[in-house]
Amino acid sequence: MEKTVNLTTEELEFIRNGSADYTKIKVSLGELELQKQMFFRQAEKIVDAFSNNEKVLIEKYGADSVINMQTGEVTQKQN
Repeated sequence: MEKTVNLTTEELEFIRNGSADYTKIKVSLGELELQKQMFFRQAEKIVDAFSNNEKVLIEKYGADSVINMQTGEVTQKQN
């Protein structure tokens, strides 16, 4: 017959707490990864929107145009 031994209360508590803490960290890391992927998708959308808008502005003002981001003034690049 096999002899069984029980962990002390402290040992069992340590294992339970450690396991629960580790699980919480894994879940948090998963949530962070999902947020990171969401931010990447948002960044791609912004880059695409800027790229499309750039094409429109080039057609409208020319490829040598310089836009002042503060005033919105459009000038032609000086050679």
